[in-house]
Amino acid sequence: MQAARRVAQIQPFEVMEVMARAHALEAAGRRVVHMEIGEPDFTAPEPVVEAAVKALRDGLTAYTPALGIEALREAIARFHRDWLGASPAADCVAVTAGASGALLLALALYVDRGDEILVPDPGYPGYRHFVRAFEGVARALPVSAATQFQPDCGMLEAAWGARTRGLLLGSPSNPTGTLIARTELQRIAEFVAARGGVLIVDETYQGLVYGQTPTSAVGLPGEVVAIGSFSKYFCMTGWRLGWAILPRTRLRELERLAQHFFICPSAIAQHAALAAFQPDALGLLERRRVEFERRRDFLLPALARAGLGVPVAPQGAFYIYADCSRFGDASDFAFRLLEDSAVATTPGTDFGSHRARDFIRLAYTRSAADLEEAAARLARYCA
Repeated sequence: MQAARRVAQIQPFEVMEVMARAHALEAAGRRVVHMEIGEPDFTAPEPVVEAAVKALRDGLTAYTPALGIEALREAIARFHRDWLGASPAADCVAVTAGASGALLLALALYVDRGDEILVPDPGYPGYRHFVRAFEGVARALPVSAATQFQPDCGMLEAAWGARTRGLLLGSPSNPTGTLIARTELQRIAEFVAARGGVLIVDETYQGLVYGQTPTSAVGLPGEVVAIGSFSKYFCMTGWRLGWAILPRTRLRELERLAQHFFICPSAIAQHAALAAFQPDALGLLERRRVEFERRRDFLLPALARAGLGVPVAPQGAFYIYADCSRFGDASDFAFRLLEDSAVATTPGTDFGSHRARDFIRLAYTRSAADLEEAAARLARYCA
């Protein structure tokens, strides 16, 4: 008996090998600066923790509706209206088991065997593997600094074929931290709608945007699904809570899938997440966003001095996608840097194949002191 063929096509994360080696170095007494992990170093705001404890004590641990508790769906809709310039109806919001759960449900809803979904390269690796899980084909759209590492409508026109079902993109993007321009996203939505396709926009890092007002794909024309998460901006990674906002006509279909795939999102996490929208919690999260921006602004010139090129400064998330090609292959560079200087980074090969061996991703999810130490070690190593 063998595993299903799809399993062989799901590639492992190279970053896991980086992490394993980093932990081995730490066990041997080295102090490693971890810049490979896409997880905030901040924990959930205290009101969220208190709400979780109260939910436990009050016995709010039973199954909830498959699409989430009504109060949380309403709170997510208000958050979009107040912070992201969109006006979704609460009954178009589905609360999910993380953004990953939302993506899996959306792709299960739209993808049939052999359907193509266009995905940016570089991009979050889960996109292509999730498409493959439902017997679809993830077709890479090579993106570069010329378009802010985001797809444009011209790319879609050239790539769209008879089996193309839609486009899945992230804004802000992992690994590049770049945003797609609102005007370009509008053109893309109109193009996809004219062909009867679906546009899925992963907004997991929305909220962590610098120098401009964050926006949402909600309200764009056509069949549009916006994916959100409590993991990044709200600093609730292990709580495994996210959402999808989609056309009302698809909610019942998505609900049937959610009932069988997940039954419901975590009840405790849902009741806790309501507190994330309290003014004191949002004020704290905004101060943390400003801190992430400071870290980015410190690292960009430090990387340039070390000889690592950053062709596009990130406008969101907490990643910098840096060109290390002058020092050789990205995987070799990442492991040599780790062994020599105990700085852990992620090779670009985790995010696709387009110039993947020229780039590493650095996450600025560490304290200012850690980043200063990492910058000093990088400068010494690259010199």
